[in-house]
Amino acid sequence: MKTIAISGSLRENVGKRDAKGLRYEGKAPAVLYGGTEQTHFSVLITDLKDVIYTPEANFVEIDIDGTKTKAIVKELQFHPVTDVLLHVDFLQLDEAKEILMEIPVKLTGVSPGVKMGGKLVQKLRKLRVKALPKDMPQAVEVSIAKLEVGGLFRVRDIAKGNYTITNTPEDTIVSVGMSRALKQAEQENNKK
Repeated sequence: MKTIAISGSLRENVGKRDAKGLRYEGKAPAVLYGGTEQTHFSVLITDLKDVIYTPEANFVEIDIDGTKTKAIVKELQFHPVTDVLLHVDFLQLDEAKEILMEIPVKLTGVSPGVKMGGKLVQKLRKLRVKALPKDMPQAVEVSIAKLEVGGLFRVRDIAKGNYTITNTPEDTIVSVGMSRALKQAEQENNKK
């Protein structure tokens, strides 16, 4: 999996007043947990853009005053009105422990049903995947090469890998439905 490097600095004070001052300086208060102890630090909001505003799932390598740690973003808090980033929680990775992440779905191939005029409907764009950090996929690939009109691809149809998908097996990922033009053509053929 792709890793993005960011740097942060330890926070001396932890509290509302300190957090507000950090946000005024263009920084976001953050917490790194999952190791032996929690680490409170701050990071520039501009450095987090590549981590937060992307459809991809990534690992993060955090450099806090010279100490590098591999982690994932566990939770984000945004201001309800201004949408400004208020706080970030990072979970430190342990190579021996499984983690749960939302991984994007990547559709591959060309559907014969779409070629005939069907409409491709993707219901799930991300799947919850549980795996060791070394086995975590960058994306879950779903082949639509065999999807005819009326066909669908469910979570249970995904080829098994070194990871577990925790979504309900009956959830539909992608389907090919009838478009209006195809329905009209079919109705006209039935009238003849």
